[in-house]
Amino acid sequence: MKKMTWLSMVAIVLLVAFVAIGCSKPAPVAQAPAAAPAAAAPAAPAAPVSDGSQDLKISYRLNTAAPDAENYFSFAGNIRYMVAEKDHADATTGASALGSTHLFNAYLYDVEGKATLSSGLRGLFLFGVTPYEQIVTDNLQASKAADGTITIQYTHRGTAYRITTDKSGKLLFPNGSFEMRNVGYIVGGGPQVISKDFSADGTAATVDYAKVWDSSVAGGKLVDDKSDKKTGNIVKNIAAADAQYFFDGALQAALDNGVLTINGALTAVHR
Repeated sequence: MKKMTWLSMVAIVLLVAFVAIGCSKPAPVAQAPAAAPAAAAPAAPAAPVSDGSQDLKISYRLNTAAPDAENYFSFAGNIRYMVAEKDHADATTGASALGSTHLFNAYLYDVEGKATLSSGLRGLFLFGVTPYEQIVTDNLQASKAADGTITIQYTHRGTAYRITTDKSGKLLFPNGSFEMRNVGYIVGGGPQVISKDFSADGTAATVDYAKVWDSSVAGGKLVDDKSDKKTGNIVKNIAAADAQYFFDGALQAALDNGVLTINGALTAVHR
């Protein structure tokens, strides 16, 4: 009887232990926290779009071959009072008769002074309101190729400019063919001093534009031994990338018997 009791007790202990082990829950397995959902990339800002409005109207005539009292520069836009109707060179003073020399700057720059279109184009417009001698001094040249392309080149205050239309004679904005290159310098009223890399005698009158627009002619050289001014490389001469707005559209140019005309309207596109 005692032997059976002892065996029974052992059996009971083993049974209780088995039940306890079988009913116990396994320890939870640690899991890595779920990754946070990736933040959506910010949407790219919408590209500026032209609404086709006529914010700057241009009309221009320049006889590039001879003095001509019929030369003029007209412009009008959305800025009050900044307008000129057939401005021309004053016969007495030689200056702009209606003030377009400074009035047009309201369209050339935004309120922070950043260019909204080509400064070289603005310079071209001013030949229409200055005496013919300025064309000679700045060696302005205009030509029309067999395919219809018109090329205008000049050198003003040590910088050469080249403006080129498409084959239909259009000047395209904002990214048309407007280029510039530093080729010399000027002190006061001049004359211009031009690097002999681009001019046989160092004057603007003999600037060789084929060399100016040859990118194999390196910039970064001293213009002469009388100053620290250096030549530059060919760069675009268009609206500043960070200007508050730029002009979009096209102006129609024509060149007949040396008379250059430019007409049309542009749209101001806000960035």
